[in-house]
Amino acid sequence: MDKFELVNRVLPQPQAAEATDEHFAPSNIALCKYWGKRDSELNLPINPSLSVSLAHLGTRTRVEPIEGPADDVWLNGLQLRADTLFAKRLSGFIDLFRQTSHQAFRIETRNNIPTAAGLASSASGFAALTLALNDSLKLGLESSALSMLARLGSGSACRSIYEGFVEWHMGHRDDGADSHAHPIDRRWEGLAIGLIKVDEGVKSVDSRSGMARTVESCHLYQSWPLQANTDLMKLHQAIESQDFTLLGSTAEQNALSMHATMIASWPPLVYWQPDSLAAMQKIWALRQQGLEIYFTMDAGPNLKLLFQQQDATEVLAHFPDLEIVLPFGS
Repeated sequence: MDKFELVNRVLPQPQAAEATDEHFAPSNIALCKYWGKRDSELNLPINPSLSVSLAHLGTRTRVEPIEGPADDVWLNGLQLRADTLFAKRLSGFIDLFRQTSHQAFRIETRNNIPTAAGLASSASGFAALTLALNDSLKLGLESSALSMLARLGSGSACRSIYEGFVEWHMGHRDDGADSHAHPIDRRWEGLAIGLIKVDEGVKSVDSRSGMARTVESCHLYQSWPLQANTDLMKLHQAIESQDFTLLGSTAEQNALSMHATMIASWPPLVYWQPDSLAAMQKIWALRQQGLEIYFTMDAGPNLKLLFQQQDATEVLAHFPDLEIVLPFGS
């Protein structure tokens, strides 16, 4: 089955498109990572994953029907040429919703996080676009269906339909209809995330290509699904019991395990930069000195620190340029 067949099964008959207000979707940071696909066409993961959203950080998108043969794509106030990768990905995704129509759209997208830098901008971007299209075409889809559709644009986007802690079920059906996310009904007041932006530029190897290389060439990857499933259970336990040590240590080991499979691929895939490693070593030294702080990393050089709000002043003393996010408020 391809994407178009799956979407045809899910979508009701679209109505005439209308202009929408902005729709917001948060970026999310995976504590148990998604890395590797069992079906690349449908973005079906090899393992389940679990994330926490970044509150106000993410993407705002509005769409408006226009006359003409092609979409008009704007990113952060700049009009993009139709042949740019970003514009082609957005238009290709919208094609799923207009299989029997030639309706073109003006798409205005604004990220308040760096684009394609390993901070999950594609997750929030495709989630926000899915929400906007649902509104414009008056589809009236439930959140689980929106999550499944967002997944077709970017796997992690299925988690950005929701806020807070979110689990993505890997699913088992060949058509992917059971592979979507759902929110975890548990808050964690005082949980803090700090963003260390080592490099905000576009990654030299995108996540999609990096996953394919890892799955195809890394023998260590065979142990990854077992690691991910074990970590998922630990994270559920940590969230339920509000055990910060278990949460932070599990998330950090999960991230390092994922990056180990990348490094063991061929050619080696190393997203780290010297400043990334320097930050890791600094975090390990601070933990030995008694400051409970952990990190996680997606497919990029930037680190996300995990700590408790009560330690924010001390963390800022060591990382003065840190941007702090409180996913559940103070």
